Amino acid sequence: MNDSGVSIEIKDYVATVTLNHPPVNAVGPIQMEAITAAFDAFSYRKDVRVAILTGAGKIFCAGADLKLRLNRLQNDDFQQPGAKQHHSRAARECFNAIMECTVPVIGAINGPALGAGLVLAGCCDFLIASETAYFALPEINVGLMGGGRMAQRMFGLYQARYMMCTGEKITAQEALGLRVVTKVVPAEQIQEAAQALAASIAEKSPTASRFAKRAMSTIEYMTLRDGYRCEQEFTHELTDTPDAKEAALAFQEKRKAIYE
Repeated sequence: MNDSGVSIEIKDYVATVTLNHPPVNAVGPIQMEAITAAFDAFSYRKDVRVAILTGAGKIFCAGADLKLRLNRLQNDDFQQPGAKQHHSRAARECFNAIMECTVPVIGAINGPALGAGLVLAGCCDFLIASETAYFALPEINVGLMGGGRMAQRMFGLYQARYMMCTGEKITAQEALGLRVVTKVVPAEQIQEAAQALAASIAEKSPTASRFAKRAMSTIEYMTLRDGYRCEQEFTHELTDTPDAKEAALAFQEKRKAIYE
């Protein structure tokens, strides 16, 4: 996938997906298709227990490829009925592929995450950010919209409205204060920090990790009563798996669990 501007490395059960589309890691249809294919595949690979999404260089993702978009707007094919909607569907499914991936996804936000880059970050299960990272929705400055619903999920209703209408940014430290990011580290340490977190998750039961993500995604908008009951049902399913039995036996025998 190197020609797509998206590279993938799998090592020790950790899949690292890197946006590598100079100069600013902007995403267009080719990059989105590659991201979708990668995260769809991770759900079915036994050699992947956790994934990292990051960017090459100093920018995580500057958002949609505006040069490509301007060229498309001047193309008669893009003006055909349904053409814009087809493009929007592809973008939407790219984001969904990350959220629906059955393994936990760590966002290693190495720099600015703008527009679609903010959405890509928000699709991850948890975030580590560099000191140089920030989040913004600058679409209002270029005659576009987008990312508001994800910003609302991440930063809250009023902050998201402010971001949408002003294009102003939220720094990594501010995001840490809002508990949107788990940790802020120097830029040169972002990959090391993400790999360390990924390694700790990869050591845990892959079955339990998948159940945990599935449960959290399912209960997000449920009532407290319904959500807790749903978790209990997932727990019942999990306890019947070989991983759960190995975890219990390892605890009893005071040894490290071994998962296949």
